[in-house]
Amino acid sequence: MTATEPRLDGARRPLTRERVLEGAVALADTIGVETLTIRRLAQELGVKPMTIYHYVPGKDAILDGMVDLVFAEIDLPAGDGWRAALRHRCMSAREVLRRHPWAPPLMESRTNPGPATLRHHDAVLACLLAGGLSLQTTAHTVAVLDSFIYGFALQEANLPFGGNERIGELAEQIVDAMPEDEYPAMVEFTRDHVLRPGYSFGRSFEFGLDLLLDGLESAAAAEGEGP
Repeated sequence: MTATEPRLDGARRPLTRERVLEGAVALADTIGVETLTIRRLAQELGVKPMTIYHYVPGKDAILDGMVDLVFAEIDLPAGDGWRAALRHRCMSAREVLRRHPWAPPLMESRTNPGPATLRHHDAVLACLLAGGLSLQTTAHTVAVLDSFIYGFALQEANLPFGGNERIGELAEQIVDAMPEDEYPAMVEFTRDHVLRPGYSFGRSFEFGLDLLLDGLESAAAAEGEGP
């Protein structure tokens, strides 16, 4: 094997564009997208950096492809009625973004969307329009739901210890160092809610999603567009 030939993995898969992008996603899941470089990716794939350029023209193309792979993992709208279909899609999006915490800031920022990205957005719009929503209400629905999904995923990804497993331990440390007479509401909230068994920050996602869907459904019905 020459210095520029790809190293084969256990399944003896040769290097391809798909494998480069899959490797980039896996690497970003581990080290984050900010520190992902062509050199580091090449090292992970067992090739020379210049070999990567045979399959993708540069870092921007890699980022575009990574985002497209993430969109491909999100379920398309499914279910009876636009609300149920969109709820299914939103729940899936949250789970996918938990696996790829680097992705939310990039999901709508790329200017060269791939086929999976376009297919996903087209399916969401088709679901809403088929449900009888106007173009204006469809635009509001997409903007509000996506802002909530990406914002929640970004906040969840940046919570200490992932927001769940050790959040109680951290919260207890914080509240113990917090003067109760100065921050009584914080102390009460932490001790009587966050530190209770079964607390999960993630449960707020479904609560917030249903609130938004209730409001959007009411707005559609007020225009005579409801199901």
